[in-house]
Amino acid sequence: MSDLATARSRAASGSAIALSAQQTGLLKEKAQFVRLETVRLIEIAKVGHYTSAFSAAEIFSVLYYDVMALKRNEPAWEDRDRFMMGKGHAAVGLYPILADLGFFPTDLLDGYTRLGNPLGDHPDMRKVPGIDFSSGSIGHALSAGCGMALAGRMQGRDFHTFVMVGDGELQEGQVWEAALFGVHQRLNRLICIIDRNGYQLDGSVDDVIGVEPILDKWRAFGWEGHVVDGHDVAALATLLRRLKADTSRQVPAVVLAQTVKGKGVSYMETEPGWHLGYLDPSDAKRAVAEIKAMEI
Repeated sequence: MSDLATARSRAASGSAIALSAQQTGLLKEKAQFVRLETVRLIEIAKVGHYTSAFSAAEIFSVLYYDVMALKRNEPAWEDRDRFMMGKGHAAVGLYPILADLGFFPTDLLDGYTRLGNPLGDHPDMRKVPGIDFSSGSIGHALSAGCGMALAGRMQGRDFHTFVMVGDGELQEGQVWEAALFGVHQRLNRLICIIDRNGYQLDGSVDDVIGVEPILDKWRAFGWEGHVVDGHDVAALATLLRRLKADTSRQVPAVVLAQTVKGKGVSYMETEPGWHLGYLDPSDAKRAVAEIKAMEI
């Protein structure tokens, strides 16, 4: 477990919150791995959500290789930290990590979305080991996360529940119902991460239905709120480590992760129409080159 989370021991000792240079380098490498595998898998499917996975690459890397308590090769470990992904269309970026952790054979990736393969465009917890919630119907993940966190408390378990939602997902009323419930139940082991990449299927989030001021709203609902650069693995991991280690907090926490949709591929970062698409071979080659050129 050298490259997995050891957050429980850190929380117990109250130390080792900051990352070493080696740990930071590993998390950057894993985020690059997510982007490269996203390009490869969508090549198999012939259509997919590049930009949604790219904006969340560092979030995935930090959670699965540093912050969350997990056991390699044991996706059903009862005391693992849970992860609910509201923006289920970004699953193409998560599947390679789950395979890398030994949750299912890596060769399943080679048949991504093919007939009979369990790895679909959206994740199915009944078919994919390591998936804690079948997502894709936007707006439900935080409610499921609240239920998971409450169940953990009732069972006397000390796992944390992480929920990642898209910023467009904040337009869903159920998100705010769940936000009220989480505070009312004092679910202090629940952490929601907002992937604030600024875009949704129909364009700019703030043009479709404005969601600002985001943190003011969550804080008004009673959540502890934080903001971080969602592509700065050191800052993101340090913040999430600290939130896990804080045993005095009595309410859930929300992290506004400021990200760039399509991060790592220049022409995707500036073109919101890439929410769903497919790269021809020449563009795919250019995308891979740009991802490999990212600073590690």
